[in-house]
Formats: sequence, structure tokens, C-alpha cells
Amino acid sequence: MRLQLELLKPEHYLRQQNVHSTIVVFGSARLLSPMQARANLVALEDRARANLVALEDRARSQSGDPALETEISYARRQLEYSRYYEEARRFSKTVSRRFQQEGRRDFVVVTGGGPGIMEAANRGAFDAGARSIGLNITLPHEQEPNSYISPDLCFQFRYFGLRKMHFLLRARAMVAFPGGYGTFDELFETLTLIQTGKVRPMPVVLVGERFWRRVIDFEFLVEEGMISRQDLDKFTIVDTADEAIAVLQNFYQGVPPV
Repeated sequence: MRLQLELLKPEHYLRQQNVHSTIVVFGSARLLSPMQARANLVALEDRARANLVALEDRARSQSGDPALETEISYARRQLEYSRYYEEARRFSKTVSRRFQQEGRRDFVVVTGGGPGIMEAANRGAFDAGARSIGLNITLPHEQEPNSYISPDLCFQFRYFGLRKMHFLLRARAMVAFPGGYGTFDELFETLTLIQTGKVRPMPVVLVGERFWRRVIDFEFLVEEGMISRQDLDKFTIVDTADEAIAVLQNFYQGVPPV
């Protein structure tokens, strides 16, 4: 019964809201907004300075705090990656404003409904006064829906399989920002379904050139014969929201698919 409910309930509400097509946006739940990332780094650097003063007062009888130094290094990387939060927000705002019209909703942004990049994408649609979808799932961590999802388009899942199916039922594009296991899982499942003809061809856009070219060596897969050269055409790597939007426009010639 729960499987049936998770299949039918989102479908009922998406039809009721006249959602015809979607853009799936994935990315790390751990990425912070620039404001949060900067505040975290400043707080840690203040702690480090306070520790340094204390050490000087004790004539440096002890070394610095290695754990704190590690935290600061991580916080600096978080601040660097926070630009993708803004890129995801801008991407979603632009496509939501361009394609959602009264009476018909195309290219509606759908995310996993959590924090980080997911929050940024739902927030961009919110900024545009448009609808967006959150397909949340019960997890030990990161399971709370973000506050920018359209309330009647926020769904809670227990099963990954049905959640993944709903991600792709109306999908006309997938945009992946830097992320971890969950992002890779969704990315490779989508590429596999396109490769095997189980879903119609669609743009798959990876945002963050430096990240994606280092984290996955696609050329190595070709050289080792694990994928064909043509499989590289199933995705595009870009670095900004504007470039991602251009890929979608080129694929669909600026017109949302029926």
C-alpha cells in the first residue's frame, strides 16, 4: 500500500498543478550559501586568533590546534564551492521565469528537497514567483524539506526506487552541480537510462568544470573500452548557469517540449 501511495500521490498532485515537464537539479546537500560559508570561516578564524593569543600568553608552550586548522581549511573550500549555490539559484530563477506560464507549467525545477544545492534551486524558483517540486526522502541526516519548495509540491518518500522514477517521469533535462554519492547515483542512473534507450534523450549538464573533470575521468573510461566515444556526447560540462541554460536552449531550440 505504501508503494502504491508513493507512486500515485505525487502523480495526482503534479497533474492537478498542470506540471507538464521538469528540469531535475542535483547537487550536494552540504554546500552552503556564500553568506553561511563566509560566516563559518570568519567564526573559525576568530577562534584561531583567540587561540594564538592564548598560546603567546603561555610563551607558546603548546602547538596550535590541528583539528581547528583542518576545520578552517574545510571552511575555505566550502566558501569556494558556495559559488555553485548562487549558480544553482540563478539557473533555477531564470528557467522558472522563462518557461512557467499561467495555465501550463513547463521546465518546473524538481530537486531532492533538502538543503545545499537543492535548497538553492528551489529558492531560485521561489525568487521568480514560480512553482518548484521537492522529492524528499526519509534519511538519518539531511531529510528535512527546505522552506522554498512549493508546499503542495513537497513529497516525502521512503523508497529510493519510486523517488527516482518520479524524478525522471517528466524530466526534459538534468543539471548536476558538485556533489557526492547521491549526486553520482542520480547522474549515472540517468546516463544509463539514456544510453540504453529507457528514457528519451535529454540534455545532461554538469556544472563545475574543475570539479567534474577531476572527480570522473571520462576519457579514461573511453580509453579502457568501458564506454564508447559517442557516450561522451550524452552530457555537457559547463561552469556557469548561463552556459547550462544555453545547452538547454540549443537542445530544444528555445521551445519547451510538449
